[in-house]
Amino acid sequence: MTKISEEQKLAVLVGPTASGKTEVSLQVAQLLNAEIISADSMQVYCGLDIGTAKVTPAQRGGTPHHLMDICEPGEDFSVADFRLMAAAAIHSIGERKHLPLLVGGTGLYVASLLNPYLFPLKTQKDDNFRANMRQLALEKGDLYLHRRLAKVDQAAAQRIHPSDHYRVVRALEVYEKTGFCISEIQNQSKMDFKPAYHVAIAGLTLRRELLYARIDSRVDKMIEAGFIDEVKNLLFSQIPAHSTALRGLGYRHLITYLKGLSTLDEALTALKRDTRRYAKRQYTWFKRDTRIQWFNVEEYFTDEKQLIAEELAREIAAYFKHKLEL
Repeated sequence: MTKISEEQKLAVLVGPTASGKTEVSLQVAQLLNAEIISADSMQVYCGLDIGTAKVTPAQRGGTPHHLMDICEPGEDFSVADFRLMAAAAIHSIGERKHLPLLVGGTGLYVASLLNPYLFPLKTQKDDNFRANMRQLALEKGDLYLHRRLAKVDQAAAQRIHPSDHYRVVRALEVYEKTGFCISEIQNQSKMDFKPAYHVAIAGLTLRRELLYARIDSRVDKMIEAGFIDEVKNLLFSQIPAHSTALRGLGYRHLITYLKGLSTLDEALTALKRDTRRYAKRQYTWFKRDTRIQWFNVEEYFTDEKQLIAEELAREIAAYFKHKLEL
């Protein structure tokens, strides 16, 4: 991994989907001469534009954006990949004497950069994955699973005997869920870490009913912008059905409609419901981080409930300046 100076300054803007992160981040970046690093697990994929609310080149206004459109929809991209590439981007932005501004709602991606030890092993249990591994062992034998482990975590494979089914599956499960080797996680947990960055984190919060209204409105606007055609194009490109890109919010919902498994109204109702649930999970994740300075988006609404991004951005930029001593 690129070596990062402990004095490297990093601004972070987080919040749930549809809270206004994109509009505000563009304004903050202009005010602070910053370059934006996307912390969105779906915006890394080329062709997933409308459904991920990806900011267009025209909307960026000349502000450099990183970690968007960096892999094809059929490719795998893990949190480990993100951490490596984001660290490199932070380093290069710092070399240009610009401020790196990390923006996104994928909590695991954000945490991978800010927290030294991210993945308590007790949180990674996946009964479906374990059942699939048991079936593979029955069909192909324990040695097959052990060889699979050796491909992703040689250190663990050397330590765990092929007949120790539970520990082999556990190591595979951790890699599948986090993108990190279990041996790496165990080694990290024993080390004395110092923070890699001088960090300031701003978070956007919004009353639930207002956020849900914004979510519903955004889904409707996505459909008007051609989201259905975007999903059709992905299906026509013969991307494997199990690909992460096709399992994302909106994409899996419209696929059920396009395959005749639901009506459009049913698909959109499910999408709005699941997006609201996702936003709730995002809040739960970020609320645990006591470093976040929260900004109530509602205070920057017009009477028509439109966000005045410029005013909110000025407040957040002032906070970053103070916290990071810019």
